Amino acid sequence: MRIDIVTLLPALFDKVFEESVLGSAVRNGLVEIVMHNFREYGDGRHRTVDDTAFGGGPGMILKPAPLVNCLRDVRRLAAPGPVIGLTPQGLPLNQKLVKELARYDRLILVCGRYEGFDERIVSEFDLELSIGDYVLTGGEIAAMTVVDAVSRMIPGTVGRQESVEQDSFYEGLLDHPQYTRPATWEGHAVPAVLQDGNHADIEEFRHCRSLLTTAVSRPDVFAAADLSESDREALQTLLS
Repeated sequence: MRIDIVTLLPALFDKVFEESVLGSAVRNGLVEIVMHNFREYGDGRHRTVDDTAFGGGPGMILKPAPLVNCLRDVRRLAAPGPVIGLTPQGLPLNQKLVKELARYDRLILVCGRYEGFDERIVSEFDLELSIGDYVLTGGEIAAMTVVDAVSRMIPGTVGRQESVEQDSFYEGLLDHPQYTRPATWEGHAVPAVLQDGNHADIEEFRHCRSLLTTAVSRPDVFAAADLSESDREALQTLLS
């Protein structure tokens, strides 16, 4: 997969894309990340990319011409792919959407700054995404989040595919509680079923705990989950 990132601050991404699982994916050629600084398309000697808002108000607005001209050039560099604006009004990023994005061969992510995009830039986007209902200084952290989440879906990025498939939200539920050695620590013991070696019992235990964790901690996620009748019965038993 190729991911192009259009930003004013490409240096912010350097260490993030060099380290850990994502860095390995880049080095192994599973993910290609290409940075584009739209400051290079700015106006005048100072490469200006922003201006005051019509109608007044605090802060500066990203001008249409520099960013759109950059974006049009970026589109022509490789095979087509959706242009994604990272904005507060975008669709909330979730695991279902991450899986859909991972099916593309190319993504183009556009990072905002200042008070946001001139509305005439937005017509260039195929999709708008938000990573949450809070304020960030710019779209760069949101872009990092999208790249990390999507890259994990590409076979080979994570060493074992089952690690991806057992992550929280992959199947619409939170992950089950995890334990490692020692078996007992400060009086707290690992559940006996996880130590007995019966894989069927372990799988059932983990699934039930995943149901319980989701129902208690994220009722909104639980309400949207596709549950079987046996799932509902198992949860009722746990709650009774």
